[in-house]
Amino acid sequence: MLARCPSLLRTLRPRHRPEMARALLRAAFPFTASALPSRTARLGGAAPAPAPSSLFGNRVGVFLAGDEERRQLAGGCGRVWASQRGYRKVRRRAGKSKERELELNVSICIEEDLPDDPEILSIAELLRLNVPMAMKLAFDGLNDATYQTRDTAIDDVGGFQSVELSVLLCNDDFIRKLNKEWRDEDHATDVLSMSQHVPGLKLPILMLGDIVISVDTAARQAEERGHTLLDEIRILMVHGLLHLLGFDHELSEEAEAEMEKEEELLLKSLGWKGKGLIQSAYDTKTDTDLHVENPDDRKREGSLRFYKPKFSYIFCDMDGTLLNSESRISLTNAKALKEALSRGVKVVIATGKARPAVINILKTVDLAGKDGVISQSTPGVFLQGLLVYGRQGREIYRRNLDPDVCREAFIYSREHGIPLVAFCEDRCLTLFEHPLVDSVHTIYREPKAEIMPSIEDLLAAADIQKMIFLDTTEGVATNLRPYWSEATGARANVVQAVPDMLEIVPPGTSKGSGVKMLLDHLGVAPEEVMAIGDGENDIEMLELASLGIALSNGSEKTKAVANAIGVSNDEDGVADAIYRYAF
Repeated sequence: MLARCPSLLRTLRPRHRPEMARALLRAAFPFTASALPSRTARLGGAAPAPAPSSLFGNRVGVFLAGDEERRQLAGGCGRVWASQRGYRKVRRRAGKSKERELELNVSICIEEDLPDDPEILSIAELLRLNVPMAMKLAFDGLNDATYQTRDTAIDDVGGFQSVELSVLLCNDDFIRKLNKEWRDEDHATDVLSMSQHVPGLKLPILMLGDIVISVDTAARQAEERGHTLLDEIRILMVHGLLHLLGFDHELSEEAEAEMEKEEELLLKSLGWKGKGLIQSAYDTKTDTDLHVENPDDRKREGSLRFYKPKFSYIFCDMDGTLLNSESRISLTNAKALKEALSRGVKVVIATGKARPAVINILKTVDLAGKDGVISQSTPGVFLQGLLVYGRQGREIYRRNLDPDVCREAFIYSREHGIPLVAFCEDRCLTLFEHPLVDSVHTIYREPKAEIMPSIEDLLAAADIQKMIFLDTTEGVATNLRPYWSEATGARANVVQAVPDMLEIVPPGTSKGSGVKMLLDHLGVAPEEVMAIGDGENDIEMLELASLGIALSNGSEKTKAVANAIGVSNDEDGVADAIYRYAF
């Protein structure tokens, strides 16, 4: 089978030699050796102070493959700094420790000569989430698979406390040097796997190795195969990972078939687009010089292909979706929104919050204002669809609650001592002070509630669009929701965005109806829209959009109607959804 397309399939994992990792490091040094002549020196027990990298200023722990270096690992863990190795590291959050769970430590690195391209940075950030997912799935498969040709030197990963893997994104020049040195092939390739595992060495850490991916070659292959650069890099990463786990398609036709099967299984299970690299290679109609570098075709710095976004609009919820469990927006989510805006995608907030609250929150990450996601002159759906703003931020819809329902609710609040807040466009009104009322402002960033002297004064102050009871999760579920679902009858609806709040809104309205009204106003078809949410109040919005994504922390009813289920709001679910589906 290999003879069919010899130029498309290459040896990705050279035979293990103790000096391999050192040579991989040496291959990076010529780019900066003149500036830092000491970089090739052997590391001693004490590591030098790291020089800050050009982008992130973080160090990259690189464990060497030789026996001496592994003894250093057992003793003092000799390391090479990112600036010494010639590339920079993308910041990785420390994972939450779980009892008896295998720790997966992944370093995503960018070679210094790659341009500071937003697309590359976005892909690197998403790989931080994707690579551990692929590793876990691949490790699970090792126990169940019955492959005959896989090298079983790595078999039971459960015997290790942790696994170390690095993924390096580089250019054609960098990978060409490695390819020449280790395979004696003087041309760029797409991916190389550099194993660091020594079967006879008993360590609590599995040093899996390095996966080196050329972004230049990946970009060309992505264009030829009709998918995005992210899709292609994921495919190459899976291919390289399987080589590190003992698969080798060059051994025989049977070995090739087994590795091809595992590639397809991993990609399908992860929900990633594209065929495996082996199948893609055979499907590609091209000449035998495809992988030989042609100077005329070489990508110039900063000229990587940007793909047209799949959607022109992203409608996004706030609480439980864009905001984490501390009601804050993460920098990762903020970067993803900025990336979407830079590609021409319009991001519209659809939330139960008031507009001032959204502006205050997004202002902290520079997403409020003229060129951001939200301002006084941008479209948006607020207060569960009861206030909708269209072009230039002009109000196109408003719906108020029945004053009698409001009066009954505040009487109940006063008699039972349960705090109730009325939302009146850009104001919040209540009858008495309470820590939960304060939290609406301090935690959720809503306008600070004004204490009114009486119910009649409150009702006369402004029209009320919605009200929120504040209580414990149990109190809402066992007392408030059953009572007010019956008490309001056809005069109002009760909805929940978060477990410890019960919202009372006018009947026949919803966030979904507000989104539909705004789309009609803007002349946007639902086919152009991706929506992200978590609560029951997001169901109609997700059903309306061409692609509705519910985060894993969402309600079961919401997840049941979604097209896809993303990671949780505490795992940057919005960023993951944008990188995975929008581009």
